[in-house]
Amino acid sequence: MSEVKNSEVKKEASSLAPIKEKDRIMGWGSNTMLWLGGCISIGTLTMGSAQLEKGLNLVQLFAAVLIGSLILVIGIAMNDQFSYKTGAPYAVQLKSAFGTKGSIVPVMIRGLPGIVWYGFQTWLGGAALNNISIAFFGYDNIWLFFILFQLVQILLSIKGFQGAKWVGNIGGVVISIAMFYLLYICISQYGDTIGTKLLNKEGTWGMPFIAAVIAFFGNSTTVMLNAGDYSREMKGGYSATKRGASYFLAMVPATVLLGLIGAMASTATGIANPINAFAQMVDNKFVLVVTLGFIIFAQLSTNLASNVIPPAYAFMDAFKMKHRTAVILVGVLAVATCPWILTSDSSAAGLDVFVKIYTAFFGPIFAVLITDFFILHKRNYTEEALADLYNENGDHAGVNWAAIIAIAVGAVIGLINVDISFFTATIPTGLVYYFCMKKMPSCARFRKGTTLE
Repeated sequence: MSEVKNSEVKKEASSLAPIKEKDRIMGWGSNTMLWLGGCISIGTLTMGSAQLEKGLNLVQLFAAVLIGSLILVIGIAMNDQFSYKTGAPYAVQLKSAFGTKGSIVPVMIRGLPGIVWYGFQTWLGGAALNNISIAFFGYDNIWLFFILFQLVQILLSIKGFQGAKWVGNIGGVVISIAMFYLLYICISQYGDTIGTKLLNKEGTWGMPFIAAVIAFFGNSTTVMLNAGDYSREMKGGYSATKRGASYFLAMVPATVLLGLIGAMASTATGIANPINAFAQMVDNKFVLVVTLGFIIFAQLSTNLASNVIPPAYAFMDAFKMKHRTAVILVGVLAVATCPWILTSDSSAAGLDVFVKIYTAFFGPIFAVLITDFFILHKRNYTEEALADLYNENGDHAGVNWAAIIAIAVGAVIGLINVDISFFTATIPTGLVYYFCMKKMPSCARFRKGTTLE
């Protein structure tokens, strides 16, 4: 792989070059903890609370979260295979289908939302630190804690996956303990109320239930796209089944617990925001610290695992930046998104529209990647074929219009009904990509090494 200049770039942990198995740092346990930390978010708590308005009871909510998160795990286990086999990241994986220049479109579609959520969750983490300061010291300065929290995240991001691994291993334990404690509070102190209002009500298995399944699936589809950024760091010898088990154990139980806890807390207090609900449930500093500590570690682990890596890799690939420069730029841009405005109630509707628009593109991109790897390449990438993805003048140079056309068609279909866009757009996108690749003359060089050659 001299074409990729492995000897030079492997000195940097987060290089875009393929990572050889001997250089990978994530074992099965560390990988599980990383994904656990990455899937924990306040949004999942809030989403569990939101299902109450749709009329679901506790059993239906449990089933909806379980099914939605299972579908997500299957998608991750499918899309992680290219990078696990080759050691190349998502930004390079895209070049196989989109071309060396065309890949900038999907890589930015995934990266830019990460920057917005990075800022959003950093503000929440800073607010949690500020509330702890107020409770114990009477000192109120949210801007100071916001800046300090962001500086810590940037410093950890500079360490690449070493930093994410460290936070994941510690944060996963803290988050797990906090989750079970919050669940204990709900059941022990408000069990009767929850049983009456949430468990024993009739509920519905109709469209509200289906919408809840889709909501919990869509909550983390961002990480499904760039799953390879994490699997490339996982040591060799793990089959797709073992990696899938890691994703399952990390994401499904935690997502189910968070969804149920959010619904229980809101049912017990009548307060829609589950964090505010917990503040009302038990009025003592210990519970406050547990709740706020959960928020802090949830934001930290999610940002490092899910929101920093994609845009940093995007900048490294598009602008040939060093990793350190890229993660600092991502941190600065996250602050520039003005998260103090985005977290306000007046911005909620606009933020919701933003999320729905960008997620309408995720299904089509996923469909192109899966079609390209599983159908056109039969899950096999030779070293020569991989090296070509790094060659600006090779067979994959420029733009593959088959992929661009496919995601454009898929996005239009998805935007017709953004709430179910992934399920309506995925198959049509895959078909359009396949037939464009087969018929378009401009795709001739992209067909080399595929089943269409």
